[in-house]
Amino acid sequence: MPLNRLKPIWALMPAWLAVALLGCKASAPSGIENKVVQETKELVIGGKDIQNPVPDNEASRNAGAEHFQHHCQICHGLDGQNTGVPFADKMSPPVANLAMDDIQKYTDGQLKWIIENGIRMTGMPSWKGILDENEMWNIVRYIRHLPAKGSLGAPAIFKESEEQHSESHAGHTHKAAGHTHK
Repeated sequence: MPLNRLKPIWALMPAWLAVALLGCKASAPSGIENKVVQETKELVIGGKDIQNPVPDNEASRNAGAEHFQHHCQICHGLDGQNTGVPFADKMSPPVANLAMDDIQKYTDGQLKWIIENGIRMTGMPSWKGILDENEMWNIVRYIRHLPAKGSLGAPAIFKESEEQHSESHAGHTHKAAGHTHK
């Protein structure tokens, strides 16, 4: 290929590079992106017609809460509403607040399907092979009866991290970062 035919391609290279680099920045999804993701999830998420075989009672909700605290609180907080999770709103997409209408509108079967299979490119992992069927169904019962936002506090891991950060930075400042630790 003659060199003069490559000139237009090379001339556009800085623009392509700029678009690629600027496109790498994580930011909140736009309204259109949210709509596309929601429509895609509605097509992909299975289990719509599957009924929860676990009775809706205090024992199943407590069992679900116990499993939720062990497996889910690191992202969703102890209350399922991201309380005390410092990165929940910084993810792209943000970690789901399980009390919100767009989550609560899923059927029990769909929630169990999400727990079992995860949702690609959202950070939601698959718990298949880690949780058994009954444990997943109990977590669904807990999700249906979440405590009030903030009522359980922050997960201990984030309290410890904040305390360790404060202790390790005691007595010095970070002027470049715009804040001071004392």
